[in-house]
Amino acid sequence: MGSIIRFSIRHPGVIIGLAFIIIAYGIHQIKQSPLNVFPEFSPTQVIIQTEAPGFSSNLVETLVSKPIEQAISGTIGIKQTRSQSIPGLSVVTVIFDESTDIHKNRQAVSESLSKLIRSMPNGVIPTIAPLTSSASSVLGIGIYSNDKTLTELRTVAETLIIPQLMSVSGVADVNRFGGKVKQIHIEIIPEKLYQYNISIGEILKAVENSTLVVGGGFIENANQRLIINTEGQSKTLGEIEIAPIKTIDNSVIKIRDIAVVKESFEPSISAASINGNPGVYLSVQGQLNADTYKLTQELESALTLIEPLLSDQNIEIIPDLFKPSNFIDASIKGLRIDIIIGAFFVISILYLFLFNLKTAFISAVAIPLSLLSAISVMSYFDFGLNVMVISGLAIALGEVVDDAIIDVENIFRRMRQNKEKKQPLPLYQVVFNSSMEVRKSVVFATVIIVLVFVPLLSLSGVAGKLFGPLAIAYISSITASLFVALTITPALCYLMIGYSDIKTEDSPVVKFLKGKYETILLLIEKQSKLIIISSLLVIAIGLSFLPFLKTQFIPPLHEGHFIMHMTSFPGTSEKESIRVGNLVTKKLESIQGIKSIAQWVGRSPLGADTFGTHYSEFEIELDEGLGGPEQDYILEQIKSLLHGGEDQELDAGFVGVNFAINTFLTERIEGDYFWI
Repeated sequence: MGSIIRFSIRHPGVIIGLAFIIIAYGIHQIKQSPLNVFPEFSPTQVIIQTEAPGFSSNLVETLVSKPIEQAISGTIGIKQTRSQSIPGLSVVTVIFDESTDIHKNRQAVSESLSKLIRSMPNGVIPTIAPLTSSASSVLGIGIYSNDKTLTELRTVAETLIIPQLMSVSGVADVNRFGGKVKQIHIEIIPEKLYQYNISIGEILKAVENSTLVVGGGFIENANQRLIINTEGQSKTLGEIEIAPIKTIDNSVIKIRDIAVVKESFEPSISAASINGNPGVYLSVQGQLNADTYKLTQELESALTLIEPLLSDQNIEIIPDLFKPSNFIDASIKGLRIDIIIGAFFVISILYLFLFNLKTAFISAVAIPLSLLSAISVMSYFDFGLNVMVISGLAIALGEVVDDAIIDVENIFRRMRQNKEKKQPLPLYQVVFNSSMEVRKSVVFATVIIVLVFVPLLSLSGVAGKLFGPLAIAYISSITASLFVALTITPALCYLMIGYSDIKTEDSPVVKFLKGKYETILLLIEKQSKLIIISSLLVIAIGLSFLPFLKTQFIPPLHEGHFIMHMTSFPGTSEKESIRVGNLVTKKLESIQGIKSIAQWVGRSPLGADTFGTHYSEFEIELDEGLGGPEQDYILEQIKSLLHGGEDQELDAGFVGVNFAINTFLTERIEGDYFWI
């Protein structure tokens, strides 16, 4: 350490140049680092989703879920396997050891499933879910129209909006809720089956032959090959109606003879309401390790390109029903304000005590240098910027200046004393001796602070993935502040203070405090036993309150968004869920500060959630700029409106309905919500 300090004093230009390089590199890394809400905290897992239309939950469990579990059971690295089977859907979640490679795990599961497909029921194909991030949802989008039907809205979503969103790099999938999917239905007349002695299998075969697309091959002569294109596929209702089934007594029996062919809809598994209007809700899922902030900006740009097309069709689009990047904006803004306030207090207090702006400036330099050095270290180890990293930097903000302040104050004091000597020491010697005087205590203090945070690095599971980056950010900042105090602080003191006019008198504040301090110190020395006993008593009282404190995994997060769950009796139709949901929306719209409300019912095709139409979620987006107290007040208002109580009549439409609410990120991490 002595060699480092000596080099910094003798070559201050080199040290200052290196400091500028660190600042430039740190700013560059800030611009390049991915911005996410949280670190990736989900376990290493592979989700297998299998649609089995028409199958009961028992059949799904027996014919789909169990065979899949058996097929993948021998895969290396599997830690746990669990499955969910509901009518028409199987979801098998395979959790692997954290040390394994997720991409190799997916490849191994895919190979096991490829052998299983031949033994699965006809038309039932297991699919591995896209690899999404922990928080997964990046953006919530809603569309509705007063002129378009739900079928037309779903068609617009499937053919225009979703392809546009999927073209953005970093999008894993887009879950869709609501709308109607058009189908051609063939309604068989049972009496006609008996009359013509035709089986349902023969009708299915006739429809398959009518709609089948088969290559015609080619004809080749001596010098040319001609490709044959066939146009035999039925594309309209009329063409399907005249498809032949079989011949009886020289009469061709067609589909129209035994069935009614008409346009209808695919059996619905979801519905959506956008601010009380029937519509389609789209939830964009981000890929693993995608930059949430950048991805959101690119998605908004992609939506801007198609907004004129939607406007021409009188379709309203709300692109920010759910937008986690707002939370990132608020976190970065908070850290920026903290740094400015911290630097202001450092400079102000140092000036009051030392009456020298240069000393205040030198101490304040430690803030950006330490934080940018920590960000550079985090980037080297592929840690992006997220709320936990920013929290670690914010916690360290008040401590990164400690080393520099101690160093600057001692150097400044020794320079004043040296100036009063008859034979002053050389300036570089004063700076070196002053810095070395406090070095031992500064190093010990830094090491102790670092050791306090080291246990966070030993946490495993979700806790380790969440709090590990916070600990690394904090430790990196504190360690960087020590190196700043060893290098840039003595170098700047030598250049800026050593050759300036230094007043030998204490500042008025120090003069006033010294007199008071001596009086108080003498009183304390006389009552040392009383002071010790009082201190122990205060500690004991503090420890006695520990059992009464609430325990929680993470503190309340004011994200500017709430997720509200509504659950009714199993078997409730989506129409009834939407009806009750619209009543809820109407009530909540009376609360000042709520920006938008979107409700989705059921589940998305090939979605990871196994929800029925009795279940729905509300995406409640709040106005931007609301602070923590305002958001807490809105939450209490929501609970009050929906809970009813003795002094409030509960709407008859809410009977038999349960509500639960939480913020999105808290729910994702803790997997829990508050029942209303």
